[in-house]
Amino acid sequence: MDVVLEIVDTYIGDYIYAWAHPAHPTSYEFLNNNSNSTELFSSSWQYKTANPYFEVTPSKYAYMSAWDRDNVYRQAISLYLITWIFGFLLYFIFATLSYVFVFDKNTKNHPKYLKDQMRLEILQTNKSMPGMALLTTPCFLAEVRGYTKLYSTPADGPGLWYEILQYPIFIVFTDALIYLIHRGLHHPSVYKYLHKPHHKWIMPTPYASHAFHPVDGFAQSLPYHIFPLLFPLNKFASVFLFIFVNFWTIMIHDGEYVADSPVINGAACHTMHHLYFNYNYGQYTTFWDRLGNSYRKPDANLFQKEQKMSEAQWKKQVEETEKMVKEVEGVDDRSYDPHESKKKN
Repeated sequence: MDVVLEIVDTYIGDYIYAWAHPAHPTSYEFLNNNSNSTELFSSSWQYKTANPYFEVTPSKYAYMSAWDRDNVYRQAISLYLITWIFGFLLYFIFATLSYVFVFDKNTKNHPKYLKDQMRLEILQTNKSMPGMALLTTPCFLAEVRGYTKLYSTPADGPGLWYEILQYPIFIVFTDALIYLIHRGLHHPSVYKYLHKPHHKWIMPTPYASHAFHPVDGFAQSLPYHIFPLLFPLNKFASVFLFIFVNFWTIMIHDGEYVADSPVINGAACHTMHHLYFNYNYGQYTTFWDRLGNSYRKPDANLFQKEQKMSEAQWKKQVEETEKMVKEVEGVDDRSYDPHESKKKN
């Protein structure tokens, strides 16, 4: 995250902080100063790139704020805004692409599809993103300030062999912790307060992928931040994995059942979780669900286009879903879109 912060500081942050909290007593005089000299400013900060592959040379404005780039308050504010804004853009762009090119629009005809569901999913995400970003900021701040085992180049890590091995280790570790956390969120004493907002979407669209209660969303992301505290991780791999995790979260909510696999926890497996609640808690694989006796194999018909959206399949899903809603939530307070008024897509 320090590389991302450096780029954002160079092109945006330095200018904003130089204007908002200037080092020179004459707050606006420096804006008309055409000199590249930094002698008028008291900053003791010295530029040292966080990126070993290419530098983004800072402008004079990097030295013109009372809060230099190493200031913990500035870093915290910047990381919060990056996490919030970049996270939302990542979500909205990928979810929209998934909705346009992947999502089966016939899902909107399902009896358990909610009235104005997509709007509500996006609204829930918008409400939760600031809170999730706030909770995530200390984790990224710890990374930037050197409290993790992130490293810059293969030469700084355990060895070239680890550059490949870190990815499966990350997947196995986070998959195990997410399973435990996700299953814990279904405990009756926790579910109705934290996890219920995400289970509002019985037949989710890609926009439901980040529509969580903010504490729920952060709790399920926590394993990603614990990993570099315990294990070495290339900082560029860390950024890639952050994007991948968000992309995967969208894919398992896209309603396109491709991965008919006993190993991969794909969209079909995760749809079983949204329909029937107490199954398929895993993120990437079915291993922990099998071990924890919570795996439910998706119906074979879900992988047949005609059968997937058949009235018989939907009737079966509705009957069992209503039993599970009554068992888990008691009263169903959702507002469904009347089936007869839905338009065929």
